[in-house]
Amino acid sequence: MPAVLRALLFDFNGVLVDDEPRQLELFLRVLDEEGVRPAPADLPRFLGRDDRSCFTEALAGAGQEAPAHRVERLIARRKSYYQEEVRRDGYVFFPGALELVREAAAGGVMLGVVSGAPADEVEGALRQAGVRGLFKAVVTADDVAEGKPRPDGYQAAMAQLNSQPPLPERLLHPHEVLAVEDSPPGLAAARAAGLVTLAVAHSCPPEGLAGDVVVEALAGLTLPRLQGLYAEASRA
Repeated sequence: MPAVLRALLFDFNGVLVDDEPRQLELFLRVLDEEGVRPAPADLPRFLGRDDRSCFTEALAGAGQEAPAHRVERLIARRKSYYQEEVRRDGYVFFPGALELVREAAAGGVMLGVVSGAPADEVEGALRQAGVRGLFKAVVTADDVAEGKPRPDGYQAAMAQLNSQPPLPERLLHPHEVLAVEDSPPGLAAARAAGLVTLAVAHSCPPEGLAGDVVVEALAGLTLPRLQGLYAEASRA
């Protein structure tokens, strides 16, 4: 029997919303205010991870203390800078992202977001685009104790897809779900949860992404093509 794609779980930053450069710039701005300046060669390791782990690691790498209350202050400052920019410019989605979301929802595929971003940023972007109601599961940095590459977020999303109304006719299994990611930590998290993975080279070169299948971008990716990629990955 051919594999049937029943659900899509999207990463947020770098997959749906085109703001990875903006996020990195604001992260470095906050660190600079603390006297911390990571070497350019160290920056890729922060891609795809949540604020808490990034700030903690950056401070520790600079030989500075990183108590929880200090890290939370830095996160709040980064969020305030980001919201200033969003109020001015809005959220910018990648070409093809919203089209794919709407087509998949219309085709009966369950949708979710699994992100290391704060809930207000994810919810704000989805509502701005008018697609929040299409997503059955939304898991953010506020919902899990540890972010990617840990699988906790994807496991929580699977639980939401199976337990929140409208309930599926039968339980959803990990091999029926395609996780769409743009970073090595995100792909590792999805694999650890047992999901099939699609890597999108929005943020990293394709050769640096170990997804079950890899595409250059979401632009032009239709639901039939996505189902074909999923079937191809499931046979591998």
